[in-house]
Amino acid sequence: MAGSNCTRVTAFRLTGLTDDPRAQATLFLLFLLIYIVTILANLGMLMLILASPRLHIPMYYFLGNLAFVDLCSSTAIAPKMLADFLSEKKCITYAGSSVIEHFFCDISPLISLSTSDTTLNQIMLRTLASLFGVSSGLVVLLSYIAIISTILSICSAEGKCKAFSTCASHLTVVSIFYGTSIFMYLKASSRDDKHAAVLYTVVTPMLNPLTYSLRNQEVKEALRRLTKMKRYCVLCMYG
Repeated sequence: MAGSNCTRVTAFRLTGLTDDPRAQATLFLLFLLIYIVTILANLGMLMLILASPRLHIPMYYFLGNLAFVDLCSSTAIAPKMLADFLSEKKCITYAGSSVIEHFFCDISPLISLSTSDTTLNQIMLRTLASLFGVSSGLVVLLSYIAIISTILSICSAEGKCKAFSTCASHLTVVSIFYGTSIFMYLKASSRDDKHAAVLYTVVTPMLNPLTYSLRNQEVKEALRRLTKMKRYCVLCMYG
């Protein structure tokens, strides 16, 4: 048909983070370490919550859900990214598009491949990003404002300092996630998008369990009790 787009493409080709072979080897080792820590930390958090009756309260059910989501989301993205560091052909088989300036098949770079008018798609993407991303971010921000106001009412200076330290680490991770994801979906497409996406797709799932577990006294106490119980069981088995 005259005037129509008859080009047939059998696969998407991902450009990845870099084309430099030496940089790819370094990045492979770095992101492999991040992925291993992410899997072990989130899986460990889930198992600890399931195995500790004292953690069977709403707050830890939410943390368990966060660990499960981080486990699934990082597994959906990181293995393909790691494989692409070692492969010359960074392809995802699919009938219809071309080169994606990214390390995974996200909606924003996918829309930019279209040869038709994508104005409506871009408007819908930004509207949904604003509706769900910005609104949920504001809810989180308001909750931290309430937490900070509660911390200010603590009489002990040491207690205030400890609470502010914990709150600051949580708020830093939240800011990284919302800041980079909102940057990704609300701004015009650019080559910097994929570098920002690394933070909320790969780095944040690793930081979440470390932030919410290593700095949480109840989690550390539950881990100590579980370790003591395991040692006791081993001693009983071997006399």
